[in-house]
Amino acid sequence: MTIIESRTATAVSASSTDVAGAFPNRWRVLPVILTAMFMAMFDYFVINVAASSLQHDLHAGEAALELVVGGYGFAYASGLITGGRFGDLFGHRRMFVIGMLAFAAASLLCGLAWSAWSLVGFRVLQGITAAAMVPQMLALINTMFPPAERAKAMAAFGATVGLGAVSGQVLGGVLLDLDLFGWGWRTIFFINLPIGVIAALLAARWLPRHEQTHRPRLDPIGALGISAALALVLVPVTLGRPEGWPVWTWVSMAAALPVLLLTLRYEAALTRRGGQPVLDTALIRERVFAAGMVISGGYLAFFAGFMLCLTLLLQNGLGMSPLAAGLTFAPLGIAFATSSLFARKVAERIGNRVMVLGTGISFTGLALTVGVLGWYGSSITAWTLIPGMVLVGIGNGMTIPSAIGAVLSSGIPAHQAGMAAGVLTTAQQFGNAIGATVLGTIFFSALGGAHDLGSSVHAMEIAALAALGIVAVVLGAAFTLPRSTTR
Repeated sequence: MTIIESRTATAVSASSTDVAGAFPNRWRVLPVILTAMFMAMFDYFVINVAASSLQHDLHAGEAALELVVGGYGFAYASGLITGGRFGDLFGHRRMFVIGMLAFAAASLLCGLAWSAWSLVGFRVLQGITAAAMVPQMLALINTMFPPAERAKAMAAFGATVGLGAVSGQVLGGVLLDLDLFGWGWRTIFFINLPIGVIAALLAARWLPRHEQTHRPRLDPIGALGISAALALVLVPVTLGRPEGWPVWTWVSMAAALPVLLLTLRYEAALTRRGGQPVLDTALIRERVFAAGMVISGGYLAFFAGFMLCLTLLLQNGLGMSPLAAGLTFAPLGIAFATSSLFARKVAERIGNRVMVLGTGISFTGLALTVGVLGWYGSSITAWTLIPGMVLVGIGNGMTIPSAIGAVLSSGIPAHQAGMAAGVLTTAQQFGNAIGATVLGTIFFSALGGAHDLGSSVHAMEIAALAALGIVAVVLGAAFTLPRSTTR
């Protein structure tokens, strides 16, 4: 019997649940809490289509643009575990409402930014607020829904991940093209304000008010250690290419591993002393949980990098407008959302092998993309790329929600649901940041300063080959999972 199996999960109190032990308003409130994931993913990817506008209006240089994306990703990834822990301590409903309102306020500040560096600062703040609201979403799903319904709820979560990511490309292009009220790129941030306020009000009204929490005992050393370890990787990876990879970037990345190991050792010692660590190391030693981290982080790494490089190929190589380039991603988004809804039925038949199947489909889509790039070369069109993009979307939709659902269905205690959700979403967002930066660096290195279509196609081909390597690692992790993890 594992550590997780030996613990009894606590549920939300009887005053807020029905006779089956499930929160009665769970299906009504699910779209409200999924808004957090949609907004967080949308705001990560929408910057891709707004980059040229930021350069023109704010005179943003390459380093500032990298930090507008990377600063959000770093703050988001480094704060997720702490955000999940705060939900465990103070209540997921309370933290969700606070985080949603704070995210709306930070988005308003981003839209009001007067310079490139003020936007960088507000994007960091926006990432911190996203880290406060997103872990509560997965924890609430884990506590409000009984095991029999949890897979269906996670399928909706998976569809939201895909829709949020692709909508950042598609709707971002539409908003920039419409130029509402003459706001230009600021519209992509202002739109979060009404959505966030409405979602917070509905959540405050509909979410369960009585949750079983523990006496707050914070772990600042653990939180700072984990954030420092992530920063030591993400900051140099983000700034390395525009700064020419100075010595400090390599020293920083080399220091990340010992800082992380020391932090994990401290967390384990704190657990033995009866403390409440921000990260229970027993979780990451679980086979299912560890594999889920690799799958979630790896998939988002290749997906974020794939989306960024395709955007660069479509806009810079093929000369497409932000709107036209964004609409090209629509079939991928539809495939992602549709397959995530059907993944549950497939998983009922083949269990966790659904992740092997999904990863294999994504691998095939990437391989097809590489073949199309090599075959057509400089005569390539956007239409020739769509079949591979659709396969990537199908594979992602089958795998991402299944991975998280498998972990949260493996016996995570309710009082650790926020922590578990925070770790999983940290893996995702760390993958997002690393994948976009690393594959973007590979793309620009292969491009070599050229601006013609042939060079862009060659750079995309190299980046897609690197993405194939990441998917191969994810496929190996999927094979390590037992057929079923529901307990």
